[in-house]
Amino acid sequence: MKKTFLLILLLGLGLNISTGQKLNEDRPNIVIVLADDLGYSDIGAYGSEISTPNLDELAKNGIRFTQMHNTSKCFPSRAILLTGLYAQQVGMDKKPENFTNGIFFGEVLKRAGYTTLFVGKHHSTDNPYDWGFDHYYGLRDGAANYFNPGLQRPGEPMPAQKRYGKRVFAFDGELKQPYTPPADYYATTTWTDWACDFLKKYAEEEKPFLLYMSYQAPHDPLQAPESVIQKYEGVYDVGYEAIAAARYKRQIASGLLDDRYPRSLPTYPSWSDLNDSIKADQVRRMQVYAAMIDELDRNIGRLIEVIKESGEWDNTVFMFLSDNGASAEVVDRGEGQIGDIDRWASLQGNWSNVANTPFRHNKNASYEGGTATPFIFHWPRGLKNKGSVNHQPLHLIDIMPTLIELSQAEYPRQYKGRELPSLQGVNILPLVRGEDVYRASPLYFDWQKGSALRTEDWKLVRWKDTWELYNMKKDRTETQNLAQVEEDRLESMKLQWQKWAESVGIPYKN
Repeated sequence: MKKTFLLILLLGLGLNISTGQKLNEDRPNIVIVLADDLGYSDIGAYGSEISTPNLDELAKNGIRFTQMHNTSKCFPSRAILLTGLYAQQVGMDKKPENFTNGIFFGEVLKRAGYTTLFVGKHHSTDNPYDWGFDHYYGLRDGAANYFNPGLQRPGEPMPAQKRYGKRVFAFDGELKQPYTPPADYYATTTWTDWACDFLKKYAEEEKPFLLYMSYQAPHDPLQAPESVIQKYEGVYDVGYEAIAAARYKRQIASGLLDDRYPRSLPTYPSWSDLNDSIKADQVRRMQVYAAMIDELDRNIGRLIEVIKESGEWDNTVFMFLSDNGASAEVVDRGEGQIGDIDRWASLQGNWSNVANTPFRHNKNASYEGGTATPFIFHWPRGLKNKGSVNHQPLHLIDIMPTLIELSQAEYPRQYKGRELPSLQGVNILPLVRGEDVYRASPLYFDWQKGSALRTEDWKLVRWKDTWELYNMKKDRTETQNLAQVEEDRLESMKLQWQKWAESVGIPYKN
């Protein structure tokens, strides 16, 4: 009789005996996985030939968003994601340094009773451990050697690095510079090990958890285990156009894109015009890049498996996105083979144009090729339209309001002695429920030589001094510039962008 009463009591409190689910079932666990310099078409669910079965499964049973946006640059995007404010509002719009304002979502959800975990790349001079995360293990800087970010170990080639031994890692409150890891270190896998250890450590707690898993992959240096690189032997011998065309065809066939997404003109040369040496170099770069994404997906699968083993998967919100589009930057250091510890190589412009199919331009530009990211939202218990595609324009500023709604947290008025600006985004959960969201203000962009303003149907954008205008209702890949046709609209949107720029302290740009 007592056992029966106890069982009824526990069930009444919301504890699922068979699965070990947490008491507070109305508040989900939350996982945010951020890739680095990942192109729009670089995972299978968005058209790629690269093997990403775990992300593809999330997309199949979740929602694929076609118009999620970032800033086109790593550290401002990460600052926006963490705070729900524009990078200009928190002092993270020019270089990665200390945050001057804002509150991290780790602090907000910690106050709401969540265990808050952050693993991976941060890209500022602040330590997230001091900003509300129960644990932070990772690279505080922007990019490092995947096999050894520290000092040369006995018997190995000299690790290719931009600043030898200078990259800062944090392990909660302890900073290490340099951090020289064990010989079996590979960043994507080791960081996942750290995250899995944290998930297992807190598996029996009744509190829900937040995990922010912030990878460096596939940001350069192009480095991956050789066994994974060899999986893609021969795949890229067909060249740029064959791969890009096949990706676009899969995007259309899968229902991701439609005739509102005409394919933009490529910027890469004809493959047949390249000599054998250049072809071999380009093939190797793309093979390694593909292997890095393959490894990224494999490790995401490890995270998923740990959560499933805990019985918490059905009530876990899982989000995946990238901090900007694929990069055309050219970096080349070291004498080793591309992919090895002693070579720092980058993807460069031609393959990055393929990676961003169907969009124009790359990382650092405010065109869609720089700012559009794959965005997958998965939640077994909470989704209404599983497997659907949503075309609503979204931005990283929308993540914080969504987390607050999911966690039933409160956004404070002050933090660290400063008044906090109002959140800039909108809660996207109505979209998850099959409803609409209303955005009172446009989306704004400004990074270096690029700027943009985005409404539901129009986009004002520029590189350097020339403003362009696109009808995003019909031409989401920015192929038909209407600046000379819609002059009044152009001038009105320019004025609107300028008012925003002045409000966040951007120097005058006409």
